[in-house]
Amino acid sequence: MLSRQFLSVRDIADLLKVGEAAVRSWIKHNDLRAVDVGREWRIAPADLEDFLRRHANRPPDNTKET
Repeated sequence: MLSRQFLSVRDIADLLKVGEAAVRSWIKHNDLRAVDVGREWRIAPADLEDFLRRHANRPPDNTKET
């Protein structure tokens, strides 16, 4: 059995404060990887993280203050 949780289009929209239509558009244009389950899309958290990383305006800051 799968141990990881998948997110719905609504979950992603709520997390990113965007409309569900925007999330569906990202899926349709292959920007956000998703799995078609019946009439609904499911997104793995790792795929959401990858999407966010690819759409960031600058690389992550890997420096840590000590």
